Amino acid sequence: MSEEVREFLREKGCSFQVAERGLPGLVESWEKVVKSVEKGYSLTLDDYLNDLDSRQLLEEALEVAPLAEQQNFEERIRQADDQMRGLTTRSSVCLWGDELAEEEGWTQKRNWWYYACPVDADAELLAEIAEVTGTN
Repeated sequence: MSEEVREFLREKGCSFQVAERGLPGLVESWEKVVKSVEKGYSLTLDDYLNDLDSRQLLEEALEVAPLAEQQNFEERIRQADDQMRGLTTRSSVCLWGDELAEEEGWTQKRNWWYYACPVDADAELLAEIAEVTGTN
């Protein structure tokens, strides 16, 4: 594990545990999110947004990770991303809201996870997403 990633995570204000687990922990966390979506996401919109934030944090950590470390996790990330894409539908609206997406520079192409709506989820969550995306 690279010190660059640990330092980045500390600077982002992540917990000691998250920082110490580094890139391997971020990849594992994203894989767990994908599994929870596969099972039928049963938590709230706030939880889902936090889970999507874990993918964004992974993306940002990859940018500071040494190339060798990036390559070590490339296939696992690709597999998890592909699986997540298959479990979700695309929204033209960022789930955090278009205003925040614009502020952060998020796009549907680069930050696709923020535009990914689970197909199988708790009815309340699906209703909240429909309200956010204007598809209700």
